[in-house]
Amino acid sequence: MFAYAFTFLTALVVTFALTPLVKRFAIQIGAVDKPNARKVHHGMIPRLGGLAIYIGFITALALTVGFPHDILGLVCGATVLVAVGIADDVWSLPAKVKLLGQIAAAAVFVIGFDIRIDWLEIPFAGYIFLSSVISVPLTIFWIVGFVNTMNLIDGLDGLAAGISAIASVAIFLVAFQMGQWTCAAAMVAMAGAALAFLQYNFNPAKIFMGDTGSMLLGYIIASVSIMGVMKSAATVVLIVPLVALGVPIMDTALAIVRRRLSGVPVFAPDKCHLHHRLLALGLTQKQVVLIMYAITAFFSCVALLVIRMNIVLGIVILAAVFAAFLLWAKKLGVMTESMTPISKKNR
Repeated sequence: MFAYAFTFLTALVVTFALTPLVKRFAIQIGAVDKPNARKVHHGMIPRLGGLAIYIGFITALALTVGFPHDILGLVCGATVLVAVGIADDVWSLPAKVKLLGQIAAAAVFVIGFDIRIDWLEIPFAGYIFLSSVISVPLTIFWIVGFVNTMNLIDGLDGLAAGISAIASVAIFLVAFQMGQWTCAAAMVAMAGAALAFLQYNFNPAKIFMGDTGSMLLGYIIASVSIMGVMKSAATVVLIVPLVALGVPIMDTALAIVRRRLSGVPVFAPDKCHLHHRLLALGLTQKQVVLIMYAITAFFSCVALLVIRMNIVLGIVILAAVFAAFLLWAKKLGVMTESMTPISKKNR
């Protein structure tokens, strides 16, 4: 456990120390989020904080795990994605250009380093083999999906950082119990970096992580889960991040359905996400973020519980939990496109 503690603390200290420097750098290069009538925050706030998370994460891995094949692939893909994120935070890239950058980053990991979902253990069917024709696009879709899920949920101070930290702890526990040292180390490094950044990002935020940070967090969770599947072929490695991040995943899915039904472009941002609806009820940013943390912690506990249960009982519990969440979200009005689309960098 000392090695994990050292990894966590390294990411924590490095990210905490670098964030003020990144803040000044962001102001110098113009990576600043300006307020307007549609945004939640007030004042000009730097939005390149993900760079500090990236450096803290990489430093922690370099000093503890080193760079074996899978970690090297993770780092190389993350570097490409961070470059895309920085460009987006500075110049606001078109959605399609950013998507191509996300696919390229995923391809570096999946194709460049041949790390993908080749085998899966399916309940009642045993192990199945996926040909490269299926596994490559499926794995890239998995990564890009998580990248955009975290990108879309990053709408309030501290929301993405806190949710990622909670989910990473759940994934760490599974990796640790399965004896997957590199995966577990990557998750504690991510938790340390996210928690350090949260000190500056919790409401009222002094700096935003920007797309550089939100996309990176989603990428790490998705990629580490794939590394875990390669080592064990156990489907539980994929179930845990899916359930732990159930809030942003369902929110993203509902946003896509909502926009399609309303004839609004899928990539057009709006203020109809779950956290926006909670704000509309009169809750403060802090209250909404803490509620989202609590739901994520609950979902994470459910994920850790059901993977140890009988498969049928586990499916029933998951179905009941997600059905209850969907009903609650629908009652809040997340399926109603009643607010005008907002600018890309809305807060």
